Amino acid sequence: MVSELAFLTIAQASRLIAKRELSPVELTEACLRRIEMLDNQLDSFVTVTAGRAQAEAKAAEAAIMASGPLSRLHGIPYCLKDIFETAGIRTTAMSKQLADNVPARDSHCQEKLAAAGGVLLGKNATWEFAHGGPSWDVLFPPARNPWDRTCSPAGSSSGSAAAVAAGFAPATLGSDTGGSIRSPAAACGVAGLKPTYGLVSRRGVLPNCFSQDHAGPLAWTTEDVAVLLQTIAGHDPEDPGSADVAIPDYAAALTGNVKGLVIGVPTTWLEKEAPPSAATMAAFEAALDVFRGLGASVRPVTLPPIEQFDDAKKIIAISELFTIHAADLRKRPELFGASLRYRIIAGGLVRAEDYIQAMRLRTELARSLQAVLSTVDLLMLPTSEPAGKLEPVLPSSLFTRPSLTAAFNVGGNPALSVCSGFDARGLPFSLQIVGRLFDEPTVLRAGDAYEKAMPWRDKRPVL
Repeated sequence: MVSELAFLTIAQASRLIAKRELSPVELTEACLRRIEMLDNQLDSFVTVTAGRAQAEAKAAEAAIMASGPLSRLHGIPYCLKDIFETAGIRTTAMSKQLADNVPARDSHCQEKLAAAGGVLLGKNATWEFAHGGPSWDVLFPPARNPWDRTCSPAGSSSGSAAAVAAGFAPATLGSDTGGSIRSPAAACGVAGLKPTYGLVSRRGVLPNCFSQDHAGPLAWTTEDVAVLLQTIAGHDPEDPGSADVAIPDYAAALTGNVKGLVIGVPTTWLEKEAPPSAATMAAFEAALDVFRGLGASVRPVTLPPIEQFDDAKKIIAISELFTIHAADLRKRPELFGASLRYRIIAGGLVRAEDYIQAMRLRTELARSLQAVLSTVDLLMLPTSEPAGKLEPVLPSSLFTRPSLTAAFNVGGNPALSVCSGFDARGLPFSLQIVGRLFDEPTVLRAGDAYEKAMPWRDKRPVL
């Protein structure tokens, strides 16, 4: 019964709660019990707020019984990557630098989730400051992949994706600077959305790279991602990067109909510049065939070289990373893990002219990306390879490996990762769906239609 309740999606649970057929207290207790029994296998949580969750669930139940739910999230348990500030609850970013950090104020996203009546279960493991990892010399051990505990859940929203896949929580938030929502979503077989830059406020989210950080949702299905996005999207005058745009009804966009959509595939990237494995390409081609069967058309498109996107992203990111952490690096470098320390130092070696030229190149690349997207409705490509072993990696790998995700941080475009099957080891494949700026409805419509056409959401990892 615990697993049966814990594996409910947000959409399923909210319908049952609204009909008073499910108690938020029962649902919350099922999640807490599952965390207690099984998270010692995954280390997906660094802080569990059981007492608070039980109190919030009881309050939600009373309010719903009296006057009905405030929102589709009323009474729904959720968790947060441990870089989202939570008033009175330790927020560490997995770093010894913040071992005793207890914020006085909630992040904007936490305020929105609380106002919607959500139930906070706790904080999820991340890579140190959402950047350095996986690391074993930081405040907590790294999270593990629920499909195979010897494998990585990727990063940096590692605990967030693992917790959703394992049935510990139906909802969570992560952050994405070069793939840190989408890569863990891919590795753990969940849905994860990097929204358009500025759509979701980052106020109270510990920064990694000011100009490319995005906050966004992870959940088991695209439908659930849409529910979460509805709650957290919107203008925030306290975030200088926040966009003042109208917020559509994301759930209403999930029509299941993708007939007539034109899908662009960056064939040069996939064939020459950053070719995936044969198995990953086969899974990707199979996903494209599903969309063709649903009435969409697929054609090749040409984007600027992936190396240019990677170079611009990395120069900007490590320069801004150094700016954020330089004072602590000088005063107490021993409190950083080795992986993050290496990468911060690298940022201190970038010349001002290189940073400015990277920002100029970013503008050119972003314009080119938007020009291509004016000719198609969506781009599609794999998110990443299936999960590899959880083991230390050279910090320099950040600079040497091409990325199929970073380009869309450079451009700021919405990008969704969904599960697209399983490899011979039983680990998830992933499909990345990229849209025009602020066209989350079309991205979510495509992800939802694909999930409903395929059986992948019926399979869960076994712990």
